[in-house]
Amino acid sequence: MPEPVLRCAIVGTGAVAHLHAEAVRAHPRAELVAVTNRTRARAEEFAAAWGGVAVYDGIDELLGAEHPDVVLICSPPDAHRGQALAAFAAGAHVVVEKPPAPSLDELDEMRAGAAAAGRELAVVFQQRTGTAAAHVRRLLAAGSLGRPLLAQCQTLWFRDADYFAVPWRGRWETEGGGTTLGHGIHQVDLLAFLLGDWARVEGRLWRLDRETATEDTSTATIVFENGVVAQVVSSAVAPRQTSSVRIDTQKATITVDHLYGHGHDNWRITPAPHVGESEAATWALPEREEPSGHGPLLRDVFDALLAGAPLPPTADAPARSLEIVAAIYASAAADGAVVTPADLATHPTHRAGFASPVTDLRRS
Repeated sequence: MPEPVLRCAIVGTGAVAHLHAEAVRAHPRAELVAVTNRTRARAEEFAAAWGGVAVYDGIDELLGAEHPDVVLICSPPDAHRGQALAAFAAGAHVVVEKPPAPSLDELDEMRAGAAAAGRELAVVFQQRTGTAAAHVRRLLAAGSLGRPLLAQCQTLWFRDADYFAVPWRGRWETEGGGTTLGHGIHQVDLLAFLLGDWARVEGRLWRLDRETATEDTSTATIVFENGVVAQVVSSAVAPRQTSSVRIDTQKATITVDHLYGHGHDNWRITPAPHVGESEAATWALPEREEPSGHGPLLRDVFDALLAGAPLPPTADAPARSLEIVAAIYASAAADGAVVTPADLATHPTHRAGFASPVTDLRRS
């Protein structure tokens, strides 16, 4: 009997969809069978680039004709809920780009849809992947570096006026949020992947230079359940771009500085003065290196689906970083007040959406 192959479909054929198609092509037991996009011409161009796969005008037509095993959702956030629920109802697993939904309520519906169908919902937070991130996570979990104390998380990117000219960007009703949700969530997710669950958030939203209804910068303090205090800055107005996480523990400082992906060269573990060379040597990154990216994440997801195993840690916990982002928005809406998980669980406004007042500091 031949081994089963995952028949994959891509919904939304923008730039990130090419990373999904590449990962499908690289997997020995996955194949791309169909695509759909809001603009058919773009879908046809994409399909031609990836072997002439079938093109459909909408997801319902695609699901009815192809019955894929996995639907890879690469569309704008406002469409994720409906597309995911349709895929689950058709018996498919779903892999969805970040942010998984523009609200916690919609994500709850997606998770419930997956559970009811007995399917998996995986979210693409590719910054969790790579051998360096896995190694550091193990060191922290084992207590090898002592207790983590302080953290900094920065997403300093540059997006010009043309970026925000895309009709669905910069609008609460279609993008769901600004740079915090669209950009900063990547590093926030990596931070939470390393440190665990959060306990409280205080946040602020700022509009410094861009013509956008949402924020172009945010600042926040996150306190994690393990007591780590983290300062978080996300911005779309930084000409020298960087994505970075720093964690200071009792024995060392961990840093990763990169832009859109990291390998071993981007990570440093600097021992405290009292730590000997022999102990520090035990923290060395593994000899085998795999950089972060869509490829390893989707490979591990496909392997889990084929084996009937739980999703890997790099693709599970879809709500963790979205909850932190929601808490930043909820705090900003309450003039920087503390927001806890209990507050967010029954929040009267910010489970349904993240629209919040933004302090406008632009100068003419």
